[in-house]
Amino acid sequence: MRHIRRIVVFVRRKAVSFNDLWRHSLQFRVTVSTLALSSAVVFVLGMVLQNQITDRLVETKQNAAIAQTKAVVETAASELVGVGTESPEAMIARLTNALKKISSTTTSQDGAGSAAGTFEPVLAAGGRDQSSSPVAAGPYDKVPVRLRQFVETEQISHLMHTVTEADGGKTTYLIVGAPLTTMVNPLQLYLLYPLTSEQNTVSTVQNTLLVGGLVLLLLLAGITNLVTRQVVRPVRQAAAAAEQFAGGDLDQRLAVLGEDDLAKLAVSYNGMAASIQRQIRQLEDFGGLQRRFTSDVSHELRTPLTTVRMAADVLHASREQFPAGLARSTELLVDELDRFEALLGDLLEISRLDAGVEELSAELIDVRPIATRAVEQVRVIAGNAGSSVELVLPDDESSADVDSRRVERILRNLLANAVDHSEGKPVELTLAVNETAVAITVRDHGVGLRPGEAELVFNRFWRADPSRNRRTGGTGLGLAISQEDARLHGGVLDAWGEPGYGACFRLVLPRHQDTPMGESPLILPPPDAKVSDAHGSPSGLLEVRPAPEAILAEPEEVGR
Repeated sequence: MRHIRRIVVFVRRKAVSFNDLWRHSLQFRVTVSTLALSSAVVFVLGMVLQNQITDRLVETKQNAAIAQTKAVVETAASELVGVGTESPEAMIARLTNALKKISSTTTSQDGAGSAAGTFEPVLAAGGRDQSSSPVAAGPYDKVPVRLRQFVETEQISHLMHTVTEADGGKTTYLIVGAPLTTMVNPLQLYLLYPLTSEQNTVSTVQNTLLVGGLVLLLLLAGITNLVTRQVVRPVRQAAAAAEQFAGGDLDQRLAVLGEDDLAKLAVSYNGMAASIQRQIRQLEDFGGLQRRFTSDVSHELRTPLTTVRMAADVLHASREQFPAGLARSTELLVDELDRFEALLGDLLEISRLDAGVEELSAELIDVRPIATRAVEQVRVIAGNAGSSVELVLPDDESSADVDSRRVERILRNLLANAVDHSEGKPVELTLAVNETAVAITVRDHGVGLRPGEAELVFNRFWRADPSRNRRTGGTGLGLAISQEDARLHGGVLDAWGEPGYGACFRLVLPRHQDTPMGESPLILPPPDAKVSDAHGSPSGLLEVRPAPEAILAEPEEVGR
């Protein structure tokens, strides 16, 4: 049973390997298909040739044997004149002498006898009207009964019959029987022609066809593989060039050899690649101009903004001396200037990120205080929105190589966004670590995200519902900057949401910058996904509690 199981496992592995090779290799698929079809054609052709050769051999043997038998009948008739009145012993002696005469006479002849080959003669006396057993000379027992019945009715007949010899071997004979009608007592002549030479010829033909068919199949397989390779190789080169082109090597081109269809394919591909490269260059130039324009405008706006800020501060300080309407206008002016300053700061920050001039100032620190500070900074706006913020931290130190300023900005943006969409329900910030990564999730139970919006939330100036009133006064760039900060760390920032069940944002960062980030210790969607939490908590409360085991996922469970 152990050997059987091993064989079964081996066969399954080979089947899987064959299936993979069949699905991924056009050259292998074409070669195997051609070989299979060629095998069927060679098999049918071989069977047709074998049948034709066998039929021709048997037909030639039969014609020669019948002609030989007719000639022998005349010799036997001349030797057996007057037979039939003797005793059985004398009749057997005359029949035996006749057989010797037949054999010697036939051996000295060249005509039909040489074409039919050697034979064993049989003479039998008696007919269908005799009640006694026939008197015979020669191997009469080799003659089948059904052939005797035809010959005894005075008909020349022939039959192929296989006889088991005394040594246990089997010999196939072509037996031709003819009646001797000129005798007083009816006689039958049977000539047994062995088909050994014909069988050897057929076996030789079969072996020749088999060997020739195998050689032909091998040649066809080699030719098909060679021809297919000539066609597939340019396709593979085109696929490799396309992969390199997609990977950023925009100068990758195909070599154009000849003027055939593959050369036309290479020319078309090179033209397409050149067109795409030109458009990408144009987009890069346009993007560079746009980023430079944004950066320049942001810098140039700082000077007038500073002047307007100074004037607004003076007006705001003297607002008690103004009428009520003018005082309110002064307060609105200061609020909008604050938002304008935040927008300019975000524009400058994202311009530096786009230009690639930002550097990561990472240091090995505990991430828990960063999360605590971020929650403290949004506690006021959470209280104004009627939401509570629950902080779930591990008991042990959670150190990682991070830029504390950027991580704190990410968490602040995520918390502000969650509070803005929580609709007065609790917001939860959970932190967990494993050997290679640190993960932080911000979960709200508000309006959630519609299908497809999880990828759009990180687009610049994108809003799920433009008609909603924002409580945090965001600039629309917070999540985009947060995603760039996560990428700068070598981490990821992703989102999940369901309408009516809230949303969850997850930040995953490597614990060490020189170590690849493994699986996240926190899963997404969160464990309470699709569970509507309608409970509320006192607004503005900050609750710090240990991380529950239900939220922290083991490394092997992540990604289920």
